[in-house]
Amino acid sequence: MPIGIRAKLFVMMFLQYFVWGAWYVTMGTYLAETLEFQGQQIGLAYGTTGVAAMISPFFVGMVADRYFSTERILSVLHLCGGIALFAVSTIHTFGLFYVVLLGYTLLYMPTLALTNSLSFHQMRDPGKEFPAVRVLGTIGWIVAGLTVGFLRLESTAVPMQIAAGGSIGLGLFCLMLPHTPPKRVATRVRARDVLGLDALKLFKDRSFAVFLLGSFLVSIPLQFYYAFANPFLNEVGFENAAGKMTLGQMSEIGFMLVMPWFFVRLGVKRMLLLGMLAWVVRYALFALGDTGPLVWMLYLGILLHGICYDFFFVTGQIYVDRKAPLHLRAAAQGLIAFVTLGVGMLIGSWFSGVVVDNYRLTSNQHDWASIWIVPAVGAVGVLILFACLFRQEDDKSAAVGDGVESASAG
Repeated sequence: MPIGIRAKLFVMMFLQYFVWGAWYVTMGTYLAETLEFQGQQIGLAYGTTGVAAMISPFFVGMVADRYFSTERILSVLHLCGGIALFAVSTIHTFGLFYVVLLGYTLLYMPTLALTNSLSFHQMRDPGKEFPAVRVLGTIGWIVAGLTVGFLRLESTAVPMQIAAGGSIGLGLFCLMLPHTPPKRVATRVRARDVLGLDALKLFKDRSFAVFLLGSFLVSIPLQFYYAFANPFLNEVGFENAAGKMTLGQMSEIGFMLVMPWFFVRLGVKRMLLLGMLAWVVRYALFALGDTGPLVWMLYLGILLHGICYDFFFVTGQIYVDRKAPLHLRAAAQGLIAFVTLGVGMLIGSWFSGVVVDNYRLTSNQHDWASIWIVPAVGAVGVLILFACLFRQEDDKSAAVGDGVESASAG
């Protein structure tokens, strides 16, 4: 791949995740402290990404990827998204805030798949070239968190406005990306193709069925972290919470690099179990930690993100790639994304908000120890179910190198 194109892909991926990281992490703090929304309302706001994740495959698979060049549709989505997100930052009532935020996420979520497909189109060997491009996205997320944290903007609407500006800048930059023509598909694409429903035949394999069920169930307690970790850390007085939460993305990069070593020695089942256990430990640390002598528990809970994400989500993507027949791999990946990032995260967003409201002590104080015990217990239940029913793969090291190289950090 020519160095000029690689540089453009680096900038594209950096801005793509800078935009998301700038508003997503701290939105809960802004909604709770400044707009004084209830926990359930905050959960529903975070659930907009789940709704969009369920709808965006239709847009990408049946419209954008077939009739428009990728760089142009990316430009339109990011330009419109920037305007929508700026509008969100000016709204103070929940009903309108939710509707406009949902509109923004419907514009943003398709761009995740589109930036990946544009990158793949420019690469001779995506398995080797894509990780170096995708890691710029994680760096963009880290820079966004550090910027918001050090400028002490977490309880303001400014992070949304920064993200809106980044989105408009990215929309203009997309016009400079290499031309990526739409796919010319002769056959009609069906909704079942887009959602990966053909992969349902893999349910005949008990281990795959257990894996999909476990992935769905564990996605529910996982959303407690994404929606409420930043409000929690700010409420207990953890200084520069947004900036320090980027330690999680830094650990994610490190664990991604050593995943092949773990794969060979542990295999799929043990790695998935370790990923689930890490979520349990993280929530237990949050329940027990404080900003005094036990502040190390809060730091460790953040640093566990590398194991939490890589050992569960990335390992799961690799497992699906190895388990599904070649002609069903795309369908199987689409199905697992729909179930976890869509349905699971949507339910988790709503449920986490209900739990937070249930343990509200005053208008701005919560019983966080009790709150974090709920997802910890839920993750333990899924872990036990998974440990008992999921069968260990015999071929631990098969396709490990290719799998890790092709998986994206998140």
